[in-house]
Amino acid sequence: MKRNIFGISALAIALLMSSCASKKDLQNCQFENKELTGSLMSAKEQLAAAQARVTSLEDQLAQQKKAYSQLQRSLDKSLTNTNQNNVSIDKLVDQINESNQYIRHLVEVKSKSDSLNMVLTNNLTRSLSKEELKEVDVQVLKGVVYISLADNMLYKSGSYEINDRAEETLSKIAKIIMDYKDYDVLIEGNTDDVPISRENIRNNWDLSCLRASSVVQYLQTHYGVDPKRLTAGGRGEYNPIATNTTEVGKQRNRRTQIIITPKLDQFMDLIEQAPE
Repeated sequence: MKRNIFGISALAIALLMSSCASKKDLQNCQFENKELTGSLMSAKEQLAAAQARVTSLEDQLAQQKKAYSQLQRSLDKSLTNTNQNNVSIDKLVDQINESNQYIRHLVEVKSKSDSLNMVLTNNLTRSLSKEELKEVDVQVLKGVVYISLADNMLYKSGSYEINDRAEETLSKIAKIIMDYKDYDVLIEGNTDDVPISRENIRNNWDLSCLRASSVVQYLQTHYGVDPKRLTAGGRGEYNPIATNTTEVGKQRNRRTQIIITPKLDQFMDLIEQAPE
């Protein structure tokens, strides 16, 4: 009897131990299955990314092939035209050489012109003081001399009568005019756009012409300038060099221009005087 009980007990223990071992194996299998499932998902994601990358690369390759084909066609066309263009290259080189020669000629002419302008400017400003030069603008354009004098240097305020201050400046300009006896001289009056309101002066046209005439007569009577060389003209308010919306602009527009034009032989003499 005891022997049977011992046998039953041993069998129960064996079954219990077998049951514990199976449960542990099941847990291990479940853990491994979870890891494999995660790896599978990761592999699928990587595969999808790789496929997308392959598709992108295939598109880029197709674009590169298309671009290469276009480049090849352009190259073939260029090579085809090369033989035709070779005939024109020599002619093009000749044209370039001719253009370079013309450019050098223009540079030489410009340099000579600048030298001529410098001679004329120096001659016309040599006797003017620094203070006078502040109110006298001298420009030389294509051999024509423009001397612009502010109205307050020449006339009494709102008038066409020459003031005492103008005598010294006009004497120096008259000396230059007398030095070059073959020059023609145009005296041109200019005003701002403020209407004039004085007896016997109808408008700015009258004022500008009367002022120019005053300078012409002053040069003739005081300094003996030949009146045949002199011309008086007025442009009123219609030749501004600055805006009339400011006092500074109006002051610049109220001016008298002395325009001195040398004749051809005088040009040649001045060119010989021009520095190298």
